[in-house]
Parts: sequence; structure tokens; C-alpha cells
Amino acid sequence: MATTQKAKAAASAIVHGHNPAKATAAASAKDGGGERVASPTIDIPPQTFAPSSAKKTPKTPADEGIEFFESAAVAGDAPIQVYELKLDADGGPSKDKSYIRLPPPYVPYVLRISLDAGTPASKNGTFKTNFPIDGGKFDRNRFAERKLPTNVSKPIQIDLPISHAGAFAYWVEYDSDTKDGRTKGREGYFNIDPALRIRKRAPILSEELVPVPALSANRLIVPMDGLTILTIVSKWMGSLNEWRPHLQEAAERGYNMLHYTPLQQRGESQSPYSLADFLTYDSELFEPGWKGSQEDGRKLMKEMLKVAKEEYGLLSLTDVVLNHTANNSEWLLDHPEAGFTKGLPVNVTSSGDVDTLINAFQQELNALNFWEYYTLDAKQQKEDVKAALASAPAWKGPDVAGKIVVELAELIRSSGELDESRKFHSRFAVTVKPEKAASLVKAAFTELVDEDALADAWVRIVDVLNVQSYQEWKEDTRVALDNIKNRLSYTRLAENGPKLGEITEELPLVETYFTRLQTDKHDPSARSLANNGWIWDADPLVNFAMAPSKAYLRREVIAWGDCVKLRYGNGPDDNPWLWQYMTRYVEELAETFDGFRIDNCHSTPLHVGVTLLDAARVVNPDLYVCAELFTGSEDMDTYFVSRLGINSLIRESYNGHDPKELSRLLYRNGVGKPIGSMDAACLTSTDELPPPTGKGPSRPCLVTPVQGSLPHALLFDLTHDNESPLHKRSAEDALSTGALVTFSYSAIGSVKGFDDLHPKLLNLVGEKRKYEVGSEGGISRIKRVLNHLHTEMMLGGFSEGHVHQENDYIVMHRVQPTTQKGYLLVAHTAFSKGSKDRGWIDPIRLRKTKAKFILGSALDITAYEIDDPKLLRGLPSSLVNIAPVTPSESSDHEGPYSEIIVPEYFPPGSVMLFETQLQGIEADLDTFCASGADEAFGDLDFVDLNAVLHRAEGEELDATAGAIGAYDIPGMGKLTYCGLEGWMHPLRHIMKYNDLGHPLCANLRNGTWAFDYIHGRLLKHTEHLPRLAVPANWLKEEFDRIKTNIPPFLRPRYFAIVISTAYKAARRVAVEQCSEFVATGHDLTHDLALCSIQMYGLVPSLAAGLPHFTAGWARTWGRDVFISLRGLFLTTGNFDGAKKHILAFAPRYNSRDSPWWMLQNIQDYVKTAPDGLSLLSEPCEASFPKNDAFVPWDDPKAYAYSSTIAEIIQEILQRHCDGIHFREYNAGPNLDMQMRDEGFNIDIRVDWTTGFILGGNKYNCGTWMDKMGESTKAGTKGTPGTPRDGAPVEITGLLASTLIWLDELSRAGKFPFRGVQAEVEGRRQLVTYRAWAGLIKTNFETYYHVPADPADDAKYHVNPDLINRRGIYKDVYGSGEGREWSGYQMRCNFPIAMVVAPELFDAEHALKALKLANETIRSPLGMKTLDPIDSQYRPNYDNSNDSDDPSIAKGLNYHSGPEWGWPLGYFLRAYLYFDTRVGEGKKDKDVTLHRLLTYLLPVRRHIQSDPWRGIPELTNENGAYCHDSCNTQAWSASTLLDFLEDVHKINSS
Repeated sequence: MATTQKAKAAASAIVHGHNPAKATAAASAKDGGGERVASPTIDIPPQTFAPSSAKKTPKTPADEGIEFFESAAVAGDAPIQVYELKLDADGGPSKDKSYIRLPPPYVPYVLRISLDAGTPASKNGTFKTNFPIDGGKFDRNRFAERKLPTNVSKPIQIDLPISHAGAFAYWVEYDSDTKDGRTKGREGYFNIDPALRIRKRAPILSEELVPVPALSANRLIVPMDGLTILTIVSKWMGSLNEWRPHLQEAAERGYNMLHYTPLQQRGESQSPYSLADFLTYDSELFEPGWKGSQEDGRKLMKEMLKVAKEEYGLLSLTDVVLNHTANNSEWLLDHPEAGFTKGLPVNVTSSGDVDTLINAFQQELNALNFWEYYTLDAKQQKEDVKAALASAPAWKGPDVAGKIVVELAELIRSSGELDESRKFHSRFAVTVKPEKAASLVKAAFTELVDEDALADAWVRIVDVLNVQSYQEWKEDTRVALDNIKNRLSYTRLAENGPKLGEITEELPLVETYFTRLQTDKHDPSARSLANNGWIWDADPLVNFAMAPSKAYLRREVIAWGDCVKLRYGNGPDDNPWLWQYMTRYVEELAETFDGFRIDNCHSTPLHVGVTLLDAARVVNPDLYVCAELFTGSEDMDTYFVSRLGINSLIRESYNGHDPKELSRLLYRNGVGKPIGSMDAACLTSTDELPPPTGKGPSRPCLVTPVQGSLPHALLFDLTHDNESPLHKRSAEDALSTGALVTFSYSAIGSVKGFDDLHPKLLNLVGEKRKYEVGSEGGISRIKRVLNHLHTEMMLGGFSEGHVHQENDYIVMHRVQPTTQKGYLLVAHTAFSKGSKDRGWIDPIRLRKTKAKFILGSALDITAYEIDDPKLLRGLPSSLVNIAPVTPSESSDHEGPYSEIIVPEYFPPGSVMLFETQLQGIEADLDTFCASGADEAFGDLDFVDLNAVLHRAEGEELDATAGAIGAYDIPGMGKLTYCGLEGWMHPLRHIMKYNDLGHPLCANLRNGTWAFDYIHGRLLKHTEHLPRLAVPANWLKEEFDRIKTNIPPFLRPRYFAIVISTAYKAARRVAVEQCSEFVATGHDLTHDLALCSIQMYGLVPSLAAGLPHFTAGWARTWGRDVFISLRGLFLTTGNFDGAKKHILAFAPRYNSRDSPWWMLQNIQDYVKTAPDGLSLLSEPCEASFPKNDAFVPWDDPKAYAYSSTIAEIIQEILQRHCDGIHFREYNAGPNLDMQMRDEGFNIDIRVDWTTGFILGGNKYNCGTWMDKMGESTKAGTKGTPGTPRDGAPVEITGLLASTLIWLDELSRAGKFPFRGVQAEVEGRRQLVTYRAWAGLIKTNFETYYHVPADPADDAKYHVNPDLINRRGIYKDVYGSGEGREWSGYQMRCNFPIAMVVAPELFDAEHALKALKLANETIRSPLGMKTLDPIDSQYRPNYDNSNDSDDPSIAKGLNYHSGPEWGWPLGYFLRAYLYFDTRVGEGKKDKDVTLHRLLTYLLPVRRHIQSDPWRGIPELTNENGAYCHDSCNTQAWSASTLLDFLEDVHKINSS
């Protein structure tokens, strides 16, 4: 045998962790052991090729899925499962949903893609996926499309029929807001598990819990979690005709899949992972002297694997090696381009001999002037630049005149002018184009004219460039030498290393990095091929054999001397022969095997893995793919899993360094869901599924939200390339760790040597012995039971688990959540050698659960060494039975329990297995808890629902005379609401994440107080709300069953089922009672509509906001009611509630804007309510006398007279025409301790030159911006923050709106008055509504608009000296003397006037003002109340501020910057109106709709995440939380509903 071959074998053994001496001997024996089977000649196919062996069938699985949904439904069929994936606003998945895993489609199901209406991605959106939803075969580069629904008022859903396994991508494409065309959203990925079919086995335990033979029965589909995989090294099994005993043994031990190391022809190192011929099975698999063809070998292998599957119930899994080939692969002689040759970044000499250079040591490296490969040739550069000066073009870069050479050198580097593309190809290959350099120096050194001087100047720049390049060379050399030193220390000196000893020709200083092809066919530069290997902590997405990597040069690669790294390039056109060859390889494997393990996955180029696995899945759609990744990052793991479609990531329990870490690994990879989980029961809902293709029947369905997935685990106790338990912990630990792994809710795996107790890691390369078959030693007898039981538990739905670690003990409990049957494993781990001590664990207490002992074993090992020259045998050992342990039964204040006490004899490594059964639980309890709610809540009205769903603590205390407040949860605090919404806020998180450690869950486990509270408070309210008796009784019945039958640890689950069911029913009842606009709307519409119920009360008492306006005098205010009434009552269809509130109020004129809001609401009611006009004739009792006097509600003068609503309307108008002048009743500190005396004077009049109503003074604040100064320290006491005296813009708009409406009614004979009596120019006369409205319209623009162009000032009533911003509308006209400037402030009130009276505005001016407002005062959840450039702008409100700053003391800035919620709705409505008339929306309304709905995304996020489930009164700067604000305000929700109703009407028209 050639010396180089021995060296390669030794090097391969080193890097694989094996003995190099044995490897060398084995290679020698192979060389002398007979004639090597020659590899067949391979024809080179053309460059363009298709997968060679894809089976063609009449119907693909995708076709069959479509056919299923379009066929007639069969009575009695189970509901279709729908998995709903909700995307973010930009059309991409959230990070936790970027990868989702879906189950095998045994029966076709639906993946529903949903998106919030009006989000950016819904703008002419198109959903794209490469899942073949239109039928046909899967093609990764062929994407089917679905247009997203365009109605922005409706939910957006796309239903995809899912019918086969694979890995698929999707994204949403939509119109950009800019002119750039289309935007592609972030990609998402979904992987569908394969359906793996095996022969069913009988239960491993008899009814008496005794292990019995597992007989074969019918076929079944095993879920991936049910896989029990055994790794076997095939060459140690012998030839194929010797395999049956191994198959029998594996089946009896409970395995259902065998993982075969690669079975193809091995290379000269004899490693199974160094393949010389990928298309030929290894000759040693057949009889000696076998001369069959490739096809013959494939046929025999298929027959044997069929025997394994059909007779023994064993699926087949094999390694697929994509990254490298054996260094002696004969086809490399014909196709050296398949390896990395020319252009490899380590070819630093003409021969590419990096090894020789590195071994020359540092002094020799320095003598070779290696730095010349990094730097520019200064002499040549000077000559080239000098020659180019005359013809050099003018410099086109930044100004460089006068810059120093360091700056110029940096400019050259940063601009990319330094050409390093040929770096390392030859000396001084780094260059700068002479003409560029000449242009630069001429522009930089303007004082120089001589060509030699300019050329010398360029050399100075080159010298600076070369300094950095020289330092790079020095650093690369240092790293390379350090890596040589570290590798030398490991291979020669380290205790855990191979200790190679003397440096010889066969075992040189370092491993070779190249395979030299012994051929004359090719250019010498193509004969050195880079060996494959690995790098510590490398980026798995970077190919270290391609530029710009310098991994080989820096000796960072730990090379496998027997493997040549394959060069695929960027795709098939870069290396056609290799792609064709490897495609054929994976297709043939996919046709033969049930699964792949991707060898060296993290170093395989991602595009290679994706393409070749796609080809394999065309052949076998249900191909199972697993891999072991060493990325060091869960995010990177998910990246690989989602792109490659890896079904399981290999995890290893022996990576746990102590019992605590092992228990963490078991929990992370194997617990499934915690016992008592609630997500499936609570988050799944029923619905009707329309046909996904648009054809076929509708079907009942179950909709389950997709939460995102972690990569599925294949949890090995030990993998085949790691040290044995004896070396890592103790041999006895094999029993305990092996048993624990079987209790994982995941695929599980082991190695034959682990079960047999092989004492050490076996050498894949040099080991020649064969496995012993049928050994009675080791842990196989226990593994047999537990492996079978594992698959049975996964098939039986034992999806919930619990892991408990205490000292050296780990207890795992698996439970079937419906039957509550379980199995419990007690394991005493053995991390340390030699101990026989029982250790300590507290008695294991199982509440309301009976437990039965099944088996128990300890492992007795008589010797820790074994040396059999013929067979691979395990340590001499036996399993010692643990005497049956009978759990004791007792009870305490929490009820009955069983208790398991570990026996005295239970040494490390021991295990016990028990069957458990929760007592007294009814099989239909889940169904019972989720049933009857619709009937129980179906007859409730809005007032009832307010008590059921909401009620802040202040409201509850008021309604119960202080008896009931909000429920207080230790460790969490009081609930926001006393009703169901209060409970749902924490439950949403708990249910989504199964967070059973939440304080609410602890409270439920500790007692039944929450149950009693919920039922008791509803019962308390039945005195005034008798309909609540039905839901109260329903809840009592549910809770009584739970309290009686359920142990404390399961209370959170069943509590969540009941509460979520009740909540959904109550919410559904609320929505169904609303208008068509709400009932058919999306979730934001529903959430905002429920705010109307938040604020509702037993009598007409709409709360202004919560929690500050809950009871008594603070609850209901006229202005608040009438700003909120349209949205909360009229758009939702609660006309009765609206009418009651209107009739409950009569005007009193101490507030200047409230009467006008009332009149606007009367107008809205008349226009929208059925028979709304009749409201005008309804009588209304006045609470105050006509003389403006104040009387208490119980004074005889109160409600002494009544008027019709029409008369009240007329009274309001007439009183303003006559002028309103009075002093507020009880003026002084008893009424308002902050207001100055002048502030109590009420003066309001009509200015008949303009038609505007003016009023107020600088000491009162009669509009909604009503903050009164309170600080004596700051000198603001009695000074309003925003008096707005004069004619506020919104009042003028409301007045005009009323007049225009009344004119229409009067002219139609539907209103008993024509106008008002007014004194105009000294004469009392009738002013008709039309005349008054016309006067306002004539003057509005000229008095309120501030022109954008100063040249237009003369056309308007403006004072240029007071203008702070142009193109706006004044906030007030006619502000008092000394405060004229305040009218010119840009505030958020003008859009109100635009909405109620758009006729007043020039449309072009209006839209420009709105765009300006959008840029300057729109905020995340509302509108800034003052222009940020205003000197008074103070955006953060703090009512407790006690400073001497008059602008903010005691919160004087309440309306001078803080961002109020309610004006946002008016802004949106105004923008929608004018933009669809004179803006972009005139051509395409959807442009406007999508823009405005995008502005609501922060609102949507807030209402769905905030515990108050509403929109706050105000926020501080840029949406920051304000602690003095109401957390949910009636106004804020109302105006957004107004806007959404406008959108709905536009879409419906």
C-alpha cells in the first residue's frame, strides 16, 4: 500500500476521533485483501437535465386533495380541520410564526392564511406559495397565486387545501405606498410532516400490566413522535443474507425504524461516510465474489428493506452524504471540476501547495515574502499611473482637493476601487485601475503639475493601502501558526487526543488539506482538490471553500483527509455533471428508503440541500428527513429546518452534564405540553368552511390558531459518533437515561451499542468485528417495553407531560388529556461511577390519582471491560428486578392522593414504571364544560352584557353598595374588570403558551375562590338584572362539577375552558345584536363595538371613560355622551340606548359646545334610526328652568316643564340668537375652587356679520379643551390652559351642520320652524336656517383659512404677524384682546368641522390642511392637541406636577400637546371625504382606504393587547403611556367606529 494512502487513512481516523494505528492497519489489510471492485464508467449528461426517476402517476396528491374538497360531503364525516395562520400587517409572519409545522394530511385539511383588513399587505395583495394548491406536482420555483379579498371592512382569509407532506414557502405581494410598484412581504415557511406507514403491533402490556409479545397486526400510520429509531452500522451486520436476526432483534426491542449508516461503496479509508461511488451499494453487503450490476444491488437492497418493513415493522432511514466524496473516487479523475481546484482562496503558489508552505514554519514563510499576495506593486503602480495621466478623465467622485493621503487611501478602499478579485492568484495581483488613480491624484494634488510628482503622490497613497494589507498578511500568518500549534498539541499531547507520537511521513505534522489526483488528463492546477472538514463555531450559511473565506489559508479547517469537498457552485449550470450525478443518487435513495439523515448538514450549501431534497420528495412525498445541526443558535436551526424541510433535529440526552441539565433537555425536547394544558380545548372554535377551491359543498370545521413551531426533536439517548455511557457518566446510567428518553413526546433514537452496553466508542473506520445478536445482557429487556410503550403513548395521544428533577432523580409523567390515563417513570440517574447509594427523593404524591406498579429494574454490571476478538459485545451485565412497589393512598385537606416511595434498594441507574389513572373524572367533562353557553347567554341585552363582560371596580362597588370589588390575584394584582373580560386578559396569555406557572393558575390550584366570585357576583346582580340568573346558574353547574371532580392541578385547565367558552358566547351574543356593519366586520370593528358595552349602564348612564368615570356625579357628562353617542350607539345599531340618552338630557348653557354636540347627535339619530324622524316629536322633561337657574334634581322646579325634541332644537338656536348672559349658580369655590370670579360669567352671542357664534372669556373654558389652572406656586390658578374664547372652529361646523339639516327638514315640511328671530342691524327679523347657513358658508373660508401663500393674505382675515404655520385652518376665530394669537394655533379640532359640515370648506385647501396635520400632529393612537412647533407645545401630561413651570404645573398642558384619541376618528373621516373627491382617492378609493387603515395599525395592536380592551383618553409624546389618562374612553372608540362605518358604506356602495 502506498505511503500516502496510509497517511490519509490515519488522518481520517484522527479527525473522526478514532485510533490512527488501527485505521492504517485496516487500510493495509484492505489493500492486500483481494481485488477492489472497480467503479463503473459514468456518462456525462447534458447541462440541462430534469430529475431522472420521478414517478409519473395519473393524479398527484395535490390533485387528490382538490378532488376531496370538491366532492360531495358524506353525512357523519368528522369536521375538517382548519389551521389558521395570522400574518402581520406587512404580510409576513411574526418571528415566532416564521416557521410552522403541520401534521400529516391523513385526511386533507386546510391551512387558512388570515390578514387584518386594511393592512398594507391587503392593498391589492396576492398570496403566493409553492405548495401546489392548484394541483399537479410540487416545483419549488413554481408559485400558485391567490388574490386577497379587497373589501377592507371584512376579514381577509385564504384557504389552502393541504394534501401531502413537504417543505413549502409563501409570501404576500402588494402595492407599495410609494411609486415603486409592488412590495414583497417577508417569507414564511410551513413544513408538513410525512405519513409513515408501518405494521401495527399489539399492546406491549397485558390487562394485568405484564409485558407480552408484540405481535404484528394491520398497517397504521405512525406519527413522527411515535418513531423509535435504532442506529446500526451496516458493515457490522454482515452481508444482506445475515440481516434477518438483526431485524428480528430490533423489532423485538420495540424499534420501528432502523438508521443505516451509508451503504454505498466506501472509499479507501473504509469510513461509511467517505463514499467512492454514490450509485453502487458496497460490495461487502453481498456474498464474496458477487459480480452483480448496480441495478442488481439496488434490487437486493430494496427486497431486504421490504422484508424489514413488511415482516418486522421496521422503516428504513439512511444517511445521505451531499457534501463530500472519498478522496479516491475514480470519477474524480474524469471530473476534477466536482472538487474545489482553480480559484480556491488558498492557492497562493503556482502549485497550490499550502501544506508545504505552512510546514515550512514562520521563518521560511517570512522568507517567501507571502505579503506580496496581499499588496499592490508600488513600482508598477507608479509606471502605470504616470502613463495614464495624460488621458485620465476628470475625477467624478467627492471633492478631494487638499485631502491627506490617509483620507485618499480610505476613499479608494471604501469606494471599491481597490480590486482584490485576483488576490492570492499571483503576487501583486491586487490593483487599482491606472486611469482612476490618475484622475484622483490630479484632483487631489492640484498644486502638482509634473507627471513624476503626481506619480510619486500616488505611490504615497499605495504605501498607505499596503500598510493595512501587510497587517492582514501578518494576522493570517499568526492565526495559521496558532492553529497548527493547537492542532499539534491536541494530536500529540492532549489527554483526550489520539496521542500520535512521533512525526513521520505517514503521520505528518498536520493533516493534508488536499487530495492530489494521480492523472495526466488535466492541467496541473486542476489536480489538487480541497478536502472537506469542519470549523469550530463557523457560520453554517457560508461555504468555507469559496471566496472570500480564508479558512484553508488560516488553517481553520479541521480536515477529513479521506473526503474531497464537492463544488456545486450556485446551481446546476455551474457544474452540470455533479448535479446530475447527485440528483440521481438522492432519487434512488428516496425510492428505496423511508427517510434520510443529512450528513454534515450544517456544512452542506443550503441551496444544494434544498434542491436535492426537493428531487427526493418528488419520488417519495412522505420522505422523513432528520439532521444534526451544530449551528449554536436556535434561530439558525429554525432557518435550516424551514428551508430544507427537516422533519426532526437530532438532539442528544448525553449533552446534559448533570441531572438538572438533563431534565431541562427532556423538558425542552420531550415534555410535549404540560399536564393540564388548555390551548387545544380553549383556542379551537367551530365554524363553517366554504370550499377552498370555490367548488363543492361547505363543511363543518374546527379552526385552530397556529402559534408557530419549534423544530421537532429526534431525541437520542446517545448517537453513534459519541463516547459510551461508561466514559461520559457511568455504564449504569444507560438504563436510567435510556428509559427517560422513551418518555419524551418526540421521535426517539438509540444505538445498538448503547442497548448492549458497549464499553467504548467503536471505530467506524478500522473496526472489523460484527455485532453480537440476541444478547440477554444490557438494557434491552427494559428498552423493549419502554420503546413499545413510547409508540403506543404517541398513537394514543399521551400528549401532556411533566418532568420533575430532585437531586439525582428525574420523574417523568405522560398523560392522555381526555381519559387522564398516564404512565409515570421514576429514574435514579447515575452521573458518577461507583455509587450504589439510594440517594434521596421526597415521596411522589399524585393528587386524586391511583397508581399501579408495572416493573422496576436496576442494572448489575460484573465487569467494566470486555475484549472479544470476533464479536462486538457489551459489558457482562444483568437486569435486577425491583420488588413491586405498592403506592399508598391517603387524603388531606386537598383531597385523596396516592404516594410512591422509592424503595431502599434503588441504586443509581434504577428505574420504575407505573400506570396512573385520575379518579372520578368524566370522559365527557371537556365537552360538558364547553357546552350550553350559547343558550345560557343568548337572551342577554347590552346592559346585561355590561355586567357579564366588563364593570371596572368602581362600577362594581357602586352597583353592589361596596360589597364586591375586582378580584385580587396574589402576585399579579387586581383584575381590570370584574366581568369575563377581566379574566380573559391573563387567560389569553396562559392559553396561548400553556403558562401554568402564571399567578392566576397558582390561585386556582390553591383554592376555588375565583369560581365562587364569578358565580356570586352575577347572582348578586340578578336583583336588578334578572336575566343574569340563567348564565349564573350555568356557571354554577359548570364550576360545581369541576370543584367536585377535578384535582387542584387541573383546575386551571377547566376554569379556562369554562371562562373562554362563556366569553366567546357572550361576545358572540353582543356582536349578533349589533348592526350589519358590526356583525359582518373584522375583529377591530368588533373590539371597538364592545367598547359601547364597556361604557353602558343600567340607566342611561354612558361612562365617559374608565376607570376615572365610573359612578355618581363623575360617571355621565353631556358633552361626553354626545361626542360618543354616534359611534357607540348608532353605528352599532343600539338605537334604543341612543334615544334614551338623548331624552335624558336637556340643554344648559354653561358649556359652549355641549348643545351643539347634542344637536348633531339628534340629527344623526334622525338620519340613521328606523323611524328616526319620530324622535323630533318625543317629549323631553327639562331638568333646569328656562331662566338658566340651577336647581337640584329633586327640587320641585326640576323637570317642571317638558318640550318636544323639535322645540328643544329651536330653543337652543333661539337662545343663542338672543344672546346668553348669566352668572353660574353658586359661583365661587363651592362650585369650582380653581376658577376665578370672572370665569363664572357666561356670555354667548351670534355675530351677524359672519353668522358665527362667539362666547367665553379668558378666564373660562367652555369647550372640551377645558383644563383650568390649579397651581398657586406657578401662578396659574384660575387661568385656563385653553380658554378658546371666540368662535371655535368645531362649534362653527356643528352650527352649520344643524342649520343645513333643519333647512332640509323645514323645506320638506318635517320640522315645525323655518328659522329664528334675530336682531340684525338693529332690526328684529326672521333669519331662516338657509340664510344663516349661507352666511356662515360665505364667510368661513375667508375667516378661518390661513393661506399657504403669503401673497393671498389680502383675500383672508389674517394677521401675518401672528401666523405660525401656513396652509391650516384657525382653531378659533375672534379670540379675546391680547390672545388673538391663540386662534392661529394648529390644533386637532378643524377636522370635526370638515366632517359635520364639509360644505364650508374649499376642498383643495381642506386636503392640504389634512395632509399637513397628518405629517405634524397625527400620533400612534390619536392626534396631538397642539402643533409641535408651537412655543406652548408640551406633549407630556402629569396632573400631579408641582413645579413652578406655569406651562405644565398641575397638568395645565392637558390640551397643549398630549395626544388625545378621539380626534383621530374625525381626522380619518375628513381625510377620507376630501381625498376621495380631490385627492388620490378620486381615481381609486382603495388608495385612500388602505392609507388610512394603515394609520389604525397601532390602534389595532393596542386594543388587542391592553387589559382594558379599549382606546385610551390620551397618550403622552409619540403614544407613550399617560398614567393620568383614562385607560379606555368612550369618545376614542366612538369616533373610530364612525370612521370604520364610513369605510363600510363606501365599500357597500
